[in-house]
Amino acid sequence: MVRSLFRTMHDTELETVAKPDRRWHRLGLQRFSAVEMLIVLVLLFVATPFLEEIRNGELIEAVLMSLFFLSAVLAVGGRRRTLLITILLALPSLAAKWLNHLQPRTFSPVIFLACAAVFLVFIIVQILRFVLRTKHVNAEVLCASISVYLMFGMAWAMVYRLVACLNPAAFAYNATVMSNQSMTGFGSFYFSFVTLSTLGYGDITPATPIARMLVVMEAMTGTLYVAVLIARLVALYSAPVPADRPNQSHQERR
Repeated sequence: MVRSLFRTMHDTELETVAKPDRRWHRLGLQRFSAVEMLIVLVLLFVATPFLEEIRNGELIEAVLMSLFFLSAVLAVGGRRRTLLITILLALPSLAAKWLNHLQPRTFSPVIFLACAAVFLVFIIVQILRFVLRTKHVNAEVLCASISVYLMFGMAWAMVYRLVACLNPAAFAYNATVMSNQSMTGFGSFYFSFVTLSTLGYGDITPATPIARMLVVMEAMTGTLYVAVLIARLVALYSAPVPADRPNQSHQERR
């Protein structure tokens, strides 16, 4: 009886110790970070047009961008290898962002834009893998899907700004609406999401073959993403839950 009691206490202690480890190793998109990352993304997008008009707006934008990078690292860093790769991609982007903010005349934004675009592509691929491999639709999956769409727009905005930095004549602006404008700040976000949603107002038009190719690719990406991925999510949501997996399905929906 004493041996049985000791074994029970020992198993309880092991179970108590193991729970934090499992939670730590499962830190990331599957449990915690999809909602938080979406909140930071929405906050960044909503604040961007106002930050250009206020004092220290660039500093606030750099802080919000850093928060987004941190939330993205937590969102996909559930495995040690993926976490290491994500950190290695995030650090150059953050360093270039702050160096460009502190010394804008010395450090060109080209480095930050290139590094940030690569980082965003990696994050998008990782989150898409999670969304496509899931078997049930819950809040985490929906937030991850929305985040991917927003990050598509952000990544293309970085690419447009990069192209405009390398070739200022890559985009033409309507003289009666946007005179003396450039593809920087909120202008790049605006043009990217107008293109992603295939609205095409015509106030900004691509003027070089590379810019036109990028615009066509983004429009196709936005259309295919909405058509294919949303259809898959609807199919998963309407699919019946297997009768032999009620407990696991309940845990996945938490």
